[in-house]
Formats: sequence, structure tokens, C-alpha cells
Amino acid sequence: MLLAIDCGNTNTVFSVWDGGRFLCTLRTATVHQRTADQYFVWLSTLLEHHGIPFGIDEVVISSTVPRVVWNLRVFADRYCNARPLVVGKPDCLLPVDVRVDEGAQVGPDRLVNTVAGHDLYGGDLIIVDFGTATTFDVVAKDGAYIGGVIAPGVDLSLEALHQAAAALPHVDISRPERVIGANTVACMQSGIFWGYVGLIGGITRRIKAERGREMTVISTGGLAPLFQQGYALFDHFEENLTMHGLIVIYEYNREKHHNAQ
Repeated sequence: MLLAIDCGNTNTVFSVWDGGRFLCTLRTATVHQRTADQYFVWLSTLLEHHGIPFGIDEVVISSTVPRVVWNLRVFADRYCNARPLVVGKPDCLLPVDVRVDEGAQVGPDRLVNTVAGHDLYGGDLIIVDFGTATTFDVVAKDGAYIGGVIAPGVDLSLEALHQAAAALPHVDISRPERVIGANTVACMQSGIFWGYVGLIGGITRRIKAERGREMTVISTGGLAPLFQQGYALFDHFEENLTMHGLIVIYEYNREKHHNAQ
């Protein structure tokens, strides 16, 4: 079985792939001090709870937190007897081109989403990912990653409001009934929700205008469905976009390795 790991700044997601479908998807907080042994105890316990034997012998990793990758590599070697494929490393080949400024670094998660989006919907895409940052990735007609936009994430913006203004409380993000808030919480929720609706709609319109063509807009990430409610910002929502991309990349590399032998 293949274990796909997506390590983000806030959460790390583990999905078990049996060759035809995901058997389960598990999520834990990203903590760089977590050891390989702790990963194994946590994962094997939850897999047993789901009735899945620990038969993992292949691992693919995408990580935006370099300090975490070492322990994930040790985990794969020690408990899966596998040399993990790590997106962004020289030995990991991509089925799409990356056309950005020379020397520019592109986050592995953005490359994985590009691969997944192109595999599912072809080219001319805008992929909006709601994570710690809200990112917009632009995919050309031939599937190449050609750049994008990075904006503060929703939770990050709420936390900044609370930290910078002592009188403003922590609030949960939700769609307010009215734009004009009649109390502090309602005002904050309106500012965040409608502010991000404007941000998403405005940026995607500008990208389309700059590219001079119609483009398919795909959303992913936990808050994407919230911003889709009653407002047609996206053409498609893909909950497992990153995991799908990891599987596509792994199978592409396995085929290339097999053909080279």
C-alpha cells in the first residue's frame, strides 16, 4: 500500500492508497519535534481503529515544512522499509513543466495541486487553496505551472485582528446574514467573509483578464465550501486535490523508473 503525506504549516495529512482508492485519510497537527516513532504509534493505532492492517511499503511526501521531512523520511525507512519520494527533490519528476523566474522556489504543495488540477480538468486553470495562506496557482493550457498569488489565510487574518487590537475577540468564521454588523463579532465576521469573497473574485477576474482567456477555477482546502455558499466563485471544489496529485506524481515516477530499466 502507498502512504501519501501532505505536510502543511498547520496540519499534516496522511492518506492510505490501495492502488484503486483511498482507504482512509487522517490528520494531525504539524509539529517538527515529532519523532519517527511517534508517527508510527499514532498512525498504526488509528489504522487499527479503522480495521486497516499496517501494510505500507511505499511513501510519497509533499512538505512545506523542511524540518519535518527528516523525521518522515526516518519513519518511512524504519517502519515501511521504503525510500520515500519527496516532491521538490531532484529525483522526483513532475508530469508538468514549471515556468517561473530562474532560481525561484515554488512550494511543493502548489506543484502537487497543479499536477492534480491538470490531470482532472486539463489546462487553463486557477487553483485556489485555503490553507495557512490563501494561494492562487495559475496553470497554463499545456499544464505548466506559470505562477500565482499568495494572500494571508483566513485564520491568519482573524488571529492578526485579535493580536493587534486588544478589544477584538476571537471569532469563528461564518457567512453573516447581513453585510452591516450590529455588534463587534458580526462586524468582524462580515469583514472577513465578504472581504475574502471580494479578494477571491477580484484576483481571479484579474488573472483571467491578464491571461486574456476563460479559465476554470478550482477550490480546495477546508474553508472553500464556506465561500462557495450562494456565491459562484468556483467552478469545482476538490476536497482531496493534493492527495490526488501525490498519487499521480508517484505513479508517474514509478512508470519512468520502470521504463528506464
